[in-house]
Amino acid sequence: MEVRTDRLRLREWREADREPFAALNADPDVMRYLLAPLDRAASDAFADRVATRIAEVGYGLWAVEVVGGAEFIGFVGLNPMPAGTPGAGEEEIGWRLARSAWHRGYASEAAAAVLDVAQIDLALPRVWSMAARVNTPSIAVMRRIGMAPQTTFEHPRVPVGHPLRPHVAYVWPPPDLDERR
Repeated sequence: MEVRTDRLRLREWREADREPFAALNADPDVMRYLLAPLDRAASDAFADRVATRIAEVGYGLWAVEVVGGAEFIGFVGLNPMPAGTPGAGEEEIGWRLARSAWHRGYASEAAAAVLDVAQIDLALPRVWSMAARVNTPSIAVMRRIGMAPQTTFEHPRVPVGHPLRPHVAYVWPPPDLDERR
């Protein structure tokens, strides 16, 4: 499966994506709302897991490129919510873009397209997204694509007392829309 918007192409991963993905994951600004930057081995392992999931189920965290421009700017797609979080096992929309791709609306554009895939093509009854409560840019994307705040929680993979442990979970459809169905 490939997803297109006016400006973006969400696609399967290529070997050529590994180097720019490693650079993205090593950037402290990109990774500031995650626990730490990733080294090359961890970045490659992440890319391997993502590519395997796409091959197995037909969707996942797709590589994103700008149509007629950058061949790789990050990823946007669907991934299972981790154990111990609200919606565990259900699908979550996630994204990570290179700093050079920020402030252009790419995250919102791609996430909205992925939400359409989740609703229309995959007929998922609910889609989640989560972020550290201090991650206001990602929370803004969730709001822009029509998701609603569902709950706050302490992320089980973040150490107790760490400033990134408090998280917020958003959901689609918003609860009031879900009740009207």
